[in-house]
Amino acid sequence: MRTIFSTGRLLRTSFPVWRLRRNAANLASIQDVMKLQEKKCQSVVFPVTDLEKLLSPDIDRTNFRLFNPVMEDIAEAEKWFKPAGKHVIDYITSAVRMEHTPDLRQPEVCFIGRSNVGKSSLIKALFALVPGIEVKVSKNPGHTKKLNFFKVGKAFTLVDMPGYGFRAPEDFVEMVEGYIQERNNLKRTFLLVDGSIGIQKADLIAVEMCEEFGIPYAMVMTKIDRSRSAVLVTQFMQIQDFITSQTHGCFPQPFLVSSLNFSGIHLLRCFIAHITGNLQKVS
Repeated sequence: MRTIFSTGRLLRTSFPVWRLRRNAANLASIQDVMKLQEKKCQSVVFPVTDLEKLLSPDIDRTNFRLFNPVMEDIAEAEKWFKPAGKHVIDYITSAVRMEHTPDLRQPEVCFIGRSNVGKSSLIKALFALVPGIEVKVSKNPGHTKKLNFFKVGKAFTLVDMPGYGFRAPEDFVEMVEGYIQERNNLKRTFLLVDGSIGIQKADLIAVEMCEEFGIPYAMVMTKIDRSRSAVLVTQFMQIQDFITSQTHGCFPQPFLVSSLNFSGIHLLRCFIAHITGNLQKVS
């Protein structure tokens, strides 16, 4: 069995982004994050760097930061997540069937995951720079029952999918499969996994769905602020291994995010802007 952790570091190292909770509301914009000390800034934007410090030197890090934009790219991408003039960002409609979905030709991304994985909270964090946007977040699992569409100007559309698993809509499969299989302008599906517990049996259904239909997708580990370092590193490596050995259409790099302290949010915004064609040249 291979050694994952660097000797001794795990016992004395906690995940640094925990210290940023008190000032989390001030970290929604990359401009404010860049005012932090360099190490804290890196911790917020690239949370995987904190995990790398805990790993043994022989661990392959090739796929940890395949998408590795510079701060200028991240700042450029952020403008798409801020309303300005004719660039309006807002919830536009909901749908329960493909025939009810809006006829939009612009690029689209969707977010899918188990009930209570933090999907709506993540979307709210992504749109934290949009005053008054309606992103419903509930403590009760299974709150999202429809496909909720958020139009980001003429740049792209973001879709909040119903959660699967506990209290999922009875017609979940029909609703979600139809959308993923038939939506021609869908550029990427983001599969959310709870960072504290990793991939569950229910998640494998979503993976199989994406693989069967040949849909490009990426895994996002949520709630990383709630996990101890040992748990988070273990789950990260297990997901990394799962992507490498058992998937074909999944982006090799898992994304780490916390909707509470905005860790990883700016990087994910940049990736969304890039894959939707709104940030074509990434340094």
